[in-house]
Amino acid sequence: MSTGNQAALTSCAQSLWRDQRSACRASAVSMHRLAPNQPVATIGTMQRRPWGSTGEQVPVIGQGTWRMEEGARGAAVAALRRGLDLGMTHIDTAEMYGDGEAERIIGEAIAGRRREVFLVSKVLPENATRRGTTAACERSLERLKTDWLDCYLLHWRGEHPLEETLAGFEDLRSAGKIRSWGVSNFDVQDLEDLRALQPDLRCACNQVLYNLKQREIEHAVLPWCARHRLTVVAYSPFGHGRFPSGRSSEGRLLARIASAHAATSRQIALAFLTRNVWVATIPKASSSEHAADNAAAGDLQLRDSELRELDSAFPLGRSTRLPML
Repeated sequence: MSTGNQAALTSCAQSLWRDQRSACRASAVSMHRLAPNQPVATIGTMQRRPWGSTGEQVPVIGQGTWRMEEGARGAAVAALRRGLDLGMTHIDTAEMYGDGEAERIIGEAIAGRRREVFLVSKVLPENATRRGTTAACERSLERLKTDWLDCYLLHWRGEHPLEETLAGFEDLRSAGKIRSWGVSNFDVQDLEDLRALQPDLRCACNQVLYNLKQREIEHAVLPWCARHRLTVVAYSPFGHGRFPSGRSSEGRLLARIASAHAATSRQIALAFLTRNVWVATIPKASSSEHAADNAAAGDLQLRDSELRELDSAFPLGRSTRLPML
């Protein structure tokens, strides 16, 4: 992305955020327009973002579940429930996570609360034929103990033709088993191929790797998604073990900005990554306390000067290749 485009996106996002916070003091629900028919709302203290062109909205901070099954099950269930209590109602998972075990944990956590949740899962590429997609979804629904998903994603592009996967998605939507569909780890050419197959582009989102040290999506993927009204969902926003140390210059900068906001360094990172109104993120929490820490970033607004400092400390870089885990 050019410097001019970055500045324009940041300016737009900050202007909207300032409007949101001012209106929120007078009203519990505030609506502001990003583009025609695309509102951005603040409900309580958790900002919400449009879910593609579906008319649905999701919290800016959701809950990821990759490798959640590796910890204590009780702590994982408690963390998810605490997240729901604090407005992080977007829960993301996949059939791949723990070979379905993450979905079983979520099923336990959301029991009796299903209608509060915006629930997303993913189909593996090797299962993504037309029939395979529907069969995989039905297995996920059984593990999650629910009758429907709010969105179903292709985890990454594989060998099966996209036409097959899209046909499976549309079959599932017609049957009421999913409400929308999307993709994950799609670069611009993949997205263009998708649009060529479906000019009205019913895809709701693109879930991609995005953190302070891996900002490659800002070159092309994020602008493309914003232009075509696809929500970008940032996974691994803390860098999967690469979060800046408090002893590094980057870590000290995060700590200084955090101190000015009575926040934590990780909350500052989440606020920076979601400064664009088309971005939401799904950090994982291993405990109730961690969930509360993540949720507190849901209404955090950084100053323009702080955004510039972070942009300089964590430079965009020249690589435009889409990273993935």
